[in-house]
Amino acid sequence: MIIAAAQRNPGFLSRFLQGWRGELGINQLAFLLNIPTVVILVLLIAYPLGYAFYLSIHEVTISTLRSGETPFVGLKNYITVLQDPLFLTTLGRTLVMGLLSVFLMLAIGLFVAMGMNMEHARISYVTRALVLMPWAVPPIANGLMWSFIFNSRYGHLNSTLYSLGFIDHFIRFLSDPTLAFMAVIIAYVWRVMPFSALLYHAALAGIPKEVYEAAEVDGANPWQQFWHITLPLLRPVTAVLLILRTAFALMIFDEVFALTSGGPGDSTWTAAWYSYWTSFRLIRFDTGSAAAFILAVVIGIFAWVYIKFVYRRMGE
Repeated sequence: MIIAAAQRNPGFLSRFLQGWRGELGINQLAFLLNIPTVVILVLLIAYPLGYAFYLSIHEVTISTLRSGETPFVGLKNYITVLQDPLFLTTLGRTLVMGLLSVFLMLAIGLFVAMGMNMEHARISYVTRALVLMPWAVPPIANGLMWSFIFNSRYGHLNSTLYSLGFIDHFIRFLSDPTLAFMAVIIAYVWRVMPFSALLYHAALAGIPKEVYEAAEVDGANPWQQFWHITLPLLRPVTAVLLILRTAFALMIFDEVFALTSGGPGDSTWTAAWYSYWTSFRLIRFDTGSAAAFILAVVIGIFAWVYIKFVYRRMGE
C-alpha cells in the first residue's frame, strides 16, 4: 500500500517518513529499516557460524549423533587437527596454491586489462566481450569443464598437443601430482581472473592521458611509463585485490572437488577439502569444523597483514 501510494503521489513517501522520524527519531527509524537485513544476516551467516563453532568444541561423531549427546571437549578438536601431519601438509599446500593463484591472477588480469584499454586495437572489443565469460561459469561447472580438457584419454589439451606434434603420447595430467596441482591452479585462475581484469581496467581508464604524454615528451619509453607511472598508480587497486583474492584463494574447494577430488593421493588436498573430507566422508563434524575455523584464522591473519602493511603503504 505504501509503495502504491508513493507511486501515485511522490510526496507521500517523504511526508510518511518525516512523520515517523518525528515520532521515533532518526536513529530508531534507521534501526527499524535495517531489521530485515539484520534478520537475514543472522539466519544465513551468524547462525551457521555459531553452530559450526559449537560443533568444533563438542564431540560430534556417528555414535554421539545416534545417542543425541554431544559432550563438550573444549579445544581438543583443535589440538587434534593441529597435530595431524596431513592437515599441516595440506595447510602448507593451500598457502602455496593460494599465493601462486593470486600472483597469476594479478599478472594475467593486468595484461588483459591493458589489452581492453587499447582504444585503437580491434582486439580490445574481443577481450571486452570475452572477459566476463569465465566469471559467469559456476565453479563446479568450471572444474568439470577443465576435467574434460585435462583428461588423459579424450582430453582436448592432449588432442591439440598431439595434433601439433608437441607430444607423441597422451599425458596423464590429473594422475601426476605436480601436473594435477598446476591443473587446479590453472582452472581456478581462469575463473577468477576477470575480477582483477575489470578492476584494473577501471583503474587504467581513470589515469589521465596527460601523464603519459608528459612522460613521452620527457623521453620515457613504454616500459618506463609502465614501471614508473602505471604500476604506482595501480597500487591501491592491487592492494584491494590482494586482500580479497587471497582470502578466496585460500578457500579453494570447487575446482578440487570437480577436477581431482584431492588426488592423486593427497597431492591436491587443500585445507577446505580437508575440512569437507573429515566432516562428510569420515563423519567427524567436530574436527572438520575445527579445521574450518583454523583456516578462517589463517585467512584473518593474512587480511590483517595486508591491511596493516600492504594496503596502507600502497594507498600512500
